[in-house]
This record gives sequence, structure tokens and C-alpha cells, in this order.
Amino acid sequence: MPSSIWIHSPRATARAAGLFYLVIIICGIGAEALIRGSLVVPGDPVATTDNIAGAELLFRLSILADVVMALSDVALAILLYALLRPVHHLLALLATAFRLVQAAILGINVLHLWEAAALAGGTSTSPVRDELVLAGVEAHAAGYDFALFFFGINCILVAVLLLRSMAVPRMLAALISAAGLVYLAGATTRVVAPALVDWVAPAYLIPVVAELGFCGWLIVKGLEDRRPASR
Repeated sequence: MPSSIWIHSPRATARAAGLFYLVIIICGIGAEALIRGSLVVPGDPVATTDNIAGAELLFRLSILADVVMALSDVALAILLYALLRPVHHLLALLATAFRLVQAAILGINVLHLWEAAALAGGTSTSPVRDELVLAGVEAHAAGYDFALFFFGINCILVAVLLLRSMAVPRMLAALISAAGLVYLAGATTRVVAPALVDWVAPAYLIPVVAELGFCGWLIVKGLEDRRPASR
């Protein structure tokens, strides 16, 4: 088997992967930071319920964005597998499996928001309803962090494959690996020391830079195996 990427059009495949990655980034940041971040009031179930009820369509659009993100994650997992399989079949398969599990968790996790939207938009009002709405939003946040266990491992495996293939600059591969470690640290903190979550939050700037960089590289440069050809 040749050492070059074993697909008919690696540049087109990489560009498609980059575009799916861009959709994931836009939907993820847009849904969580721009929409739900302005509606959810931590520790205040009444205000959270009122905000969601007053902007129900906007909240439901954030749910749809999460669905699109999960669907795009599945497509991206397969495209990256096609690109990285020639580097090391088993590692590429493991990376794909971990990303697909993450996508499955994110897809199921949307049900928490769906239930919260249904409760907030209902006709009955009670303190219990408000508590359930906030609980649903908080359960979604916890489920998202749980998915990061799998995504963190995926990032590390992808970084190893990229280093082996020399398909991206070493600094970018190192950033992707560091992003994986940040995801694992953040998810672990959520489980064992939730009071320290805010202390870990600034470290998420690393994944933002790494994923934007990888997304841009896929779209502009593509992935090509730059290892010396075997003789």
C-alpha cells in the first residue's frame, strides 16, 4: 500500500472534513455561548424558566444546532478515518470509535433540553416545573462534559496520527493533543471536584485555538502524508 493518503481525492476529502468541523464549531459556540448562555441563570430556576418561555423558538433553535453538530460529528469522524487510516489503521479506528461515541452521547443528551423546552413552554406553572427546567439544562451540561472524556481521547489519538504522518505542523499537532488533555481534565474536574470547574474554564482557550487551527488547515491546506517514501 502506498504511504500517501489512500483515497481518490485527499484534498476534497480534507476540505469536506474542514467544512463539517466549521459547522460543529459554529453550532457549538452559537448554541451554548450565544443562545443558552443568555437564557440560563445558574441557581435561579424561575428566571431560567421565564427566559426560556419568553424565547422558546430561540431556545429550540439552539437544540436544532446541537442536533446538526452531532450529525456533523459523525460525518467528520468518518472523513478523518478515511484520511488517517493509511498512517495507522488501528489508531485511526480507535480515534473514530471514540469520536462516534462522543457524537452518540451528544445526540442523546439533547433530550434534556427538549424536555426543558416542553416544560417551560407548557401551560402549567409551579416551582416544581421551574426546578425541572433548570435540572434539565444542568443535566445537559453534565452530559456534554461526560462526552468530553471520549473526545479528549480522540484528540490525543488524532494528534499522534498527525505527528506520525507529518501532515500538519508539529505545533498544531501538539495543540490538538493539549486540547485533548484539557478536555479530559475539565471532564474529570466536573466529576470529582465540581466546585473547581470555574478554575479550569480558562484552559479551554487551548481547545478553541487548536480546533480552529485544525479546521482552517483542513480547509486551506488539506492532509497529505509527508513521511519519506519507503524504498
